Amino acid sequence: MNDTQNINVSLDGQLQQVKPATPLAELLSALSLAPESVATALNGQFVAREARAQALLKDGDQVLLFKPIVGG
Repeated sequence: MNDTQNINVSLDGQLQQVKPATPLAELLSALSLAPESVATALNGQFVAREARAQALLKDGDQVLLFKPIVGG
């Protein structure tokens, strides 16, 4: 049975259930990921580390995690 209080988001292609309006930062914390260990994109748009607390997840969102690129 589906929990109607949760929404579905895609995390690297895998469905995850979270509460509506969960901040992206909270999702990473729940996965035990250090903020500086990954870079993030939400629905194809890069989300800076400082903006993750304001990026609220909605049903159907797609979250991608990738290694941050440094240097230049």
